[in-house]
Amino acid sequence: MADVDPYVALTKAFSGLGVDEKLFISLLGKWDRNERESYRSHTTGIFVEDERQFQRWNDHHLLQLRQEFLRLKDAVVVYTMHPWERDARLFNEALLKGSQHHILIETACTRSSQQLLGARHAYHSLFEHSIEEDIAFRIKTPERKLLVALVSSHRYEGPRVDSNLAKAEAMVFVNAIKNADTMEQLVEDEEIVRILSTRSKLRLKAIYDHYKEITGNFLDEDLDGDLTLKQVVQCLCAPQAYFSNILISSLRLDVEESAKDSVTRIMVTKADDEDMKLIKEEFQSKYGTPLAAKIKDVANGSYRDFLLTIISKSD
Repeated sequence: MADVDPYVALTKAFSGLGVDEKLFISLLGKWDRNERESYRSHTTGIFVEDERQFQRWNDHHLLQLRQEFLRLKDAVVVYTMHPWERDARLFNEALLKGSQHHILIETACTRSSQQLLGARHAYHSLFEHSIEEDIAFRIKTPERKLLVALVSSHRYEGPRVDSNLAKAEAMVFVNAIKNADTMEQLVEDEEIVRILSTRSKLRLKAIYDHYKEITGNFLDEDLDGDLTLKQVVQCLCAPQAYFSNILISSLRLDVEESAKDSVTRIMVTKADDEDMKLIKEEFQSKYGTPLAAKIKDVANGSYRDFLLTIISKSD
């Protein structure tokens, strides 16, 4: 600590993902009234000068700090849940918040058929509705049909892939994209909904590869005009790339609360999966730094230590 500006160190402990509890004790706990006054005066990003000439917490930062103190608790609670309950609650929270369709997509598209069936059973028990009826009731936009189909999916999970049929279905995407007047039409296209919600993930990856061979473009890139379809294709065909992109965007100090929540959601839901190893490999390959090192740079305290512990299981 002797080589580090204590004001800078304490400000970092108040910022980022989680809070550094040990630093609060070892540094802030020892400061007297004058030292705390000096810190408030020199830290204008966290404290503001009131019109009555005293330094008070910035209201936004105070609210944010309260959320950061809860971040470890939320991560531990979700990590301890049965996976069926966890996913059911993720579905429900995404619907209640209204604009978080990406959580519905992530959860529906990256679980096995058995895991998704379990989540639907848990949803019945917890909320006394089906996830399908709640999506149909709450979502009024064109992607409703696709989202209902995705959460209802029970895919073949064996190794067999018919290459000729995969190529034919790649052409379905080629023609649909070429003939669509608007990208919004694609999300309601019955053939596209059928393929994305019923085909095995190995078949979909083959379709993805054939699309690239036919057009020279990646399918998700050609779906840039429709975020829902783009996310569905990425989660089904290249989930490690999708999650790596979410993490690099979220592991920063200047992001919104929903982005910070993405870190917890991805880490605790993928910690026990083979996906975590693939996500870490993709992250390092794409961004040139280990995921663990990025977490150390941005996260604080016990929350940081918890994340590092659960992702180390896939080493």
